[in-house]
Amino acid sequence: MDFQNQLRIEQKIVNDYLNRMMDIKEAPKSIVDGMSYSLLAGGKRIRPVLANAICKALGGDSEEILPFACSIECIHTYSLIHDDLPSMDNDDYRRGKLTNHRVFGEAHAILAGDGLLNLAFETMIETVKKYNYKPKFIMAMEEICRASGVRGMIGGQIIDIESEGKKIEIETLYKMHEKKTGALIEASCIAGCVISERFEMIDIVKDYSKNLGIAFQIVDDILDYTGTLEKLGKNVGVDAANKKSTFVSLLGLEESQKLAEQYTENALKRAEYIDKSGFITSLTQYLLNRES
Repeated sequence: MDFQNQLRIEQKIVNDYLNRMMDIKEAPKSIVDGMSYSLLAGGKRIRPVLANAICKALGGDSEEILPFACSIECIHTYSLIHDDLPSMDNDDYRRGKLTNHRVFGEAHAILAGDGLLNLAFETMIETVKKYNYKPKFIMAMEEICRASGVRGMIGGQIIDIESEGKKIEIETLYKMHEKKTGALIEASCIAGCVISERFEMIDIVKDYSKNLGIAFQIVDDILDYTGTLEKLGKNVGVDAANKKSTFVSLLGLEESQKLAEQYTENALKRAEYIDKSGFITSLTQYLLNRES
């Protein structure tokens, strides 16, 4: 099977699970609609696909990792809803659609994001209980909690906000994106490894994910500079408009492209040890060459 077909299959597995997660009967319809609007809007599903692919590549069970993988997607989507708010990046488009607050209003968008974050934790704790508190499930949840909190994604977002309009050092940019972007990618990969119980592979998986996370962000910065609304499904030039430092603004386009290739190459070397089927290698290469 070629890579694109396999990726579509993996994305469908994730999307089907996310649809089941959003089958919530006990909540007001308006909040479920708001949560579903952003969560089910499509997207590449890179984080859950990575978690599932690594778990399976290392001999784990897809049924065991999917609740955690899809919880990560809920957390990622909540962060996008909040990131798009007028008080943050003030974006109008995401995944080719109007942003959540443009459709439902600011207050509802904040609550939709909060709802997705809580849904993620509900799903993970239900899974931990289902498997009788087996340590690997607690470890996976712990990794995701840490990555999504002030030590990870939120911490990176704070650095981002406090750096607006300032000329920052490249070291600060790395630190920001290791947390804001890299932490959830790393948690996705490590969760897959932990659920597979291949604990001896954690260092390799962590090294893979750290390199992938930086490469992913550099490509994002490049696309914000070179892309279009039609291809990306979101506004371009947002970072420049908000006076934010990026890899492109600090290093230039050509140097950023070289750096993305370098980090991707580092990730590819680790991927060879994780997955013999070639899917993770192809996925890593795809993320470097993507246009959205």
